[in-house]
Amino acid sequence: MSGSEGVATPQDTIERALAAAKPGGKTVVIADESSTANLRWAGNTLTTNGVAASRSLTVISIDQRADGTAGVGMVARSGVTGGQIEDLVREAEKAAAESSPAEDAAELVSGEASYRSDPSSWSDAPSGTDFGVFRSFSARLGETLRAAEAAGRKLYGFAEHGVTSTFVGTSAGVRARYDQPAGRLELNAKSASPDAPGGARSAWAGVATRDFTDVDVAAVDAGLTERLSWQSRRVDLPAGRYETLLPPTAVADMLTYMYWSAGARDAAEGRTVFSRPGIEAEGQRTRVSERLSPVPLDLFSDPSYPGLECAPFVVAHSSGRDSSVFDNGLPSPRASWLSAGVLTALHSSRYSAGLAGLPVTPSVDNLILSAPGASASLESMIASTKRGLLLTCLWYIRLVDPQTLLMTGLTRDGVYLVEDGEVVGAVNNFRYNESPVGMLSRVLEVGATQQTLPREWGDYFNRAAMPSLRIDGFNMSSVSQAS
Repeated sequence: MSGSEGVATPQDTIERALAAAKPGGKTVVIADESSTANLRWAGNTLTTNGVAASRSLTVISIDQRADGTAGVGMVARSGVTGGQIEDLVREAEKAAAESSPAEDAAELVSGEASYRSDPSSWSDAPSGTDFGVFRSFSARLGETLRAAEAAGRKLYGFAEHGVTSTFVGTSAGVRARYDQPAGRLELNAKSASPDAPGGARSAWAGVATRDFTDVDVAAVDAGLTERLSWQSRRVDLPAGRYETLLPPTAVADMLTYMYWSAGARDAAEGRTVFSRPGIEAEGQRTRVSERLSPVPLDLFSDPSYPGLECAPFVVAHSSGRDSSVFDNGLPSPRASWLSAGVLTALHSSRYSAGLAGLPVTPSVDNLILSAPGASASLESMIASTKRGLLLTCLWYIRLVDPQTLLMTGLTRDGVYLVEDGEVVGAVNNFRYNESPVGMLSRVLEVGATQQTLPREWGDYFNRAAMPSLRIDGFNMSSVSQAS
């Protein structure tokens, strides 16, 4: 830091904020440093690129009161300098003193119950990104754009990469940090076609990555080229229930929303599809231990899953239905949500777990679905299909009914008819009405699990590994004119 008004390291900022807190007070300080880089292209031509960096500081003050309750005050600011740290702490303490009692009040996580980073790791400088992450990728992208232009295809899309370093320090002794890289490629291919709506065929693919070294943009384009060729024939189909192949990206969009909806508190209060009605007197207020799929599916989150690594401890900038600022620094290990098709856990804070009568199971920022021995590729699943639909991706997903988790949305960028093991043409788009919980009860086949990018939720959640699924009677509720 250069003088008291300069920019301190995140670690120094945390220590100064904790030292500035009133004696005997309980305080949580979270420092986030982020950097991003991106490339964008349209019509086979690079259009824009940019880099950005940001830093923010969150101070959470806890006002412990004589009657045993506690108030919580949270203040967050960007670009905090050394001379502003104490003012931020005073502001958080004032907000805590004026706040209503916090329902989730508890002792801060401490001692052996907390996650502590290795001292050498804690003291390292924040990680970051820049255009160097695209060095080899951009060369391959240039070759792919030139090849597409020569073949009469137009490619549109973007590549972005970011790294966020998060530091958590508390007055109870927690010192935890995590550096989270995240990247994605989204590629849309179009080719002229007098028969297609708008005069063009369109296909989309997305890839999630930590560092772009594993992204083969030419292979992604080759897959899109094949899909565009499938669109040379158009078949109109009515609404109805169809045997449907969902690729990993579509499965990820459905199950990510299911995961977000699987909170312990709402389930225990009878608000969601995971509530168990009618037997509250027996204390069984959730569907935990109930079979949701006849197929032995495992749905889990694991901070150490290869390629999907994420923070192994709780970071809570504010309290919510199943999160609590009092849980900052609590370890969040591997969590099994479904085991062999049976619901085994709902995500919770210490407080909401107590309300629901369930074990404490913090959420983890990734999601993996698999089945023992499942190894089929999407291509082999197509080859074994007598008649059915093949989706590309889902779009504009919205919740219709939380009690059943019924969701609606649109298909986009290619829905295909498969007959006798071959794709015979593209069909019209549909609006669908489906519940991921109901969908899991009708799984006919599971493919190999692979890392994927949810198209709808990729802005918020891009650490997923999913298989392709064959679903019996996927409900295409109406024909859509979307293109």
